[in-house]
Amino acid sequence: MRQVREVLRLKHAAGASERHIAASLGISRSTVAEYLRRAAVVGITWPVPDELGDIALERRLFSPPFGVHESPRPQPDWARLHAELRRPGVTLLLLWEEYRTGQPDGYGYSRYVAARVMWPPPGKGPVPWHNPQHKFE
Repeated sequence: MRQVREVLRLKHAAGASERHIAASLGISRSTVAEYLRRAAVVGITWPVPDELGDIALERRLFSPPFGVHESPRPQPDWARLHAELRRPGVTLLLLWEEYRTGQPDGYGYSRYVAARVMWPPPGKGPVPWHNPQHKFE
């Protein structure tokens, strides 16, 4: 459990330095500074309002700045892409160019390649990689 409430108390009520707070709580000074910075951003000082419990306090300080949402970029058909890559003469660059022709707002090439590496969803098996140290007999 984070010790945000104690960090705020020591800083505002006792006037302790970040180094002293870190030493007394057994956490790093950068963690103390981050807690204080986050509290300042959302406007929380000492004393923390009574209606704000530990869980609510952590949610206010550590919630993500945006909600979970779908990717705004159109997804390629990964199964078709992998099938096409097995054909001779077909490269990832050629497939990306076709993708961008049909989807001008689609992924850039570097993100396209990175997403291709991650394509088999978890549980579907790893992407086969070529081992450059493989010795042919």
